[in-house]
Amino acid sequence: MEEQVILVNEKDEQIGTMPKMEAHEKAVLHRAFSVFILNNKGELMLQQRALHKYHSPGLWTNTCCSHQRVGESNIEAGKRRLQEEMGFVTNLEETISFIYKAPFDNGLTEHEYDHVMVGYYEDDPHINKDEVASWKWMPLDEVQKDIEENPDNYTVWFKIIFERFYPHIQAYQK
Repeated sequence: MEEQVILVNEKDEQIGTMPKMEAHEKAVLHRAFSVFILNNKGELMLQQRALHKYHSPGLWTNTCCSHQRVGESNIEAGKRRLQEEMGFVTNLEETISFIYKAPFDNGLTEHEYDHVMVGYYEDDPHINKDEVASWKWMPLDEVQKDIEENPDNYTVWFKIIFERFYPHIQAYQK
């Protein structure tokens, strides 16, 4: 059965569910999350999305992201997906949330109420090659500079988070 996403209103109140692809085809607002993992050097763990992803293949983005399941908290969802994509779990803290809408060339649209979470980790991940093509640690200021110089290398939501909330994420550096 196809994965369901949680449909929400602009107050993040659940109003139903819908198959993930249908929600992206119809550009319906649904709940999502983005996880940012930092280390003690103040570097962000980036992932490069697998080349066969249905949108944004091969682009660099935050450590992991996905959709919550019905009955799952944001933190539970973030930890689940971190394990599925990056092969580790760590404590996460909810930070900010925002709504964005981004159409893609393939006819799909992300319209998400995105919850941003931050955690810390010092080791190398054990990436799931079905989800992640590559990964790297990168200092936050270098990420910001590279987004400005090479915006087409990054996912839409990652660029939005950096543009709007960079000082907020920077505050989590140890």
